[in-house]
Amino acid sequence: MTERDSGEWIAGKHPVMEALRSGREINKIWVAEQSQKNLPAQIIAEARRAGIVVQVADKRKLDQLAPDVPHQGIVAQAAAYRYYEIDELLERAAASGETPFFLLLDEIEDPHNLGSILRTAECTGVHGVIIPKRRSASLNATVSKTSAGAAEYVPVARVTNLAQTIDRLKEAGIWIAGADVGAERDVYETALDMPLAVVIGNESKGIGRLIREKCDFLLKLPMTGRLNSLNASVAAGVLMYEVIRQRRSR
Repeated sequence: MTERDSGEWIAGKHPVMEALRSGREINKIWVAEQSQKNLPAQIIAEARRAGIVVQVADKRKLDQLAPDVPHQGIVAQAAAYRYYEIDELLERAAASGETPFFLLLDEIEDPHNLGSILRTAECTGVHGVIIPKRRSASLNATVSKTSAGAAEYVPVARVTNLAQTIDRLKEAGIWIAGADVGAERDVYETALDMPLAVVIGNESKGIGRLIREKCDFLLKLPMTGRLNSLNASVAAGVLMYEVIRQRRSR
């Protein structure tokens, strides 16, 4: 196995810093020669305090380790991301003492969308994000970079069957709301202050038919422009903040 093929890769100042702060198991950190002066000394100090090897290398080396990711002169090799079980997400929500709030992503394929969704999920206190194993972006360096390190804090479950997962959530008393452009309910006229899981569909196809039928209700965002849909991560962000708004206005 080559160096490039082993472990997971984290690239960029904020993702690496958050990985260190979260206690993520990191094997090694590479710093580009030209970037040493521009990196926060806190990153290097934190790494050395944790006993992590920090190696200075040519920028081309970092380009090879994290291709297509703006690494800002720092790349870390970490242990593989840990995916959670559904019961673990439910337990974390119960332990928080808050009303459970989850996101289900039905085949979100763009890692930038997944990263953006995780960033907003972390900011809004979502207790867990659920993705399918097939036809979905998974946790990787691009997701970590786009999430600005939020991928280290938001628990993500990866499941074989999203429909069965919905049934499990319903058994636990969670209501399932699907975001659908054809819905009759407007999100701003819909009560969301309940144990809730919001389903966000694929970037081009939306929510699949079976998953849509599994939802307890569908809701839409009001559209007044010429376009009839929003980017998946933007729509998810609006919905997450509406849930928070309603809960705070109790």
